[in-house]
Amino acid sequence: MDIGTLYEFVYRGQLADEALDTAGRSKFAHADESEAEMAERLSIGVLDDELVSRARYMSTVYAAIAAFENSARTLVSSTMLEGKGDAWWEDCVSEKVKKRAADRLADDAKNRFHSQRGDAPINYSDLHDLLNIIRANWELFEPFMPTPEWAASIFEAVERSRNVIMHSGTLGREDVARVGIHIRDWVTQVGA
Repeated sequence: MDIGTLYEFVYRGQLADEALDTAGRSKFAHADESEAEMAERLSIGVLDDELVSRARYMSTVYAAIAAFENSARTLVSSTMLEGKGDAWWEDCVSEKVKKRAADRLADDAKNRFHSQRGDAPINYSDLHDLLNIIRANWELFEPFMPTPEWAASIFEAVERSRNVIMHSGTLGREDVARVGIHIRDWVTQVGA
């Protein structure tokens, strides 16, 4: 990595931090609660031990996938902010993606009693929505990715495993390894 690329990467990270802070990001909101305290609060002790064991095994995979998704959101939002300015969401995102995000945001607003995904519409976007934004604004993402199809292949593979976990399934070792390979490829390629 040459020095110019390194500076660009660091600057993009700073822009992403600013964007997330502006959007109301909280810093490690639950860091003061131990895993044991959380387990107690969730009544894990009353659940079947085998089911809890499998879910805990998958929780590590969940953490990796959640961090990957949020890093992809950060890359998209920081790249779009830098390339298109503050109005990038309104000006450069398809109506279909905007509507899906707006519907989800409105649903969250109706259920104020529950934690929200965030204030920024991109927090309500799926991986395929992010891919739509990348494709529509390819000239901004070309320096980071070989092709939009490459990003699509990463997103599709991770999303398949994500959906298993999000619907309480258990991934096999090969699937876990595949997620890890795709995450490493993504980070190596885009630096996020």
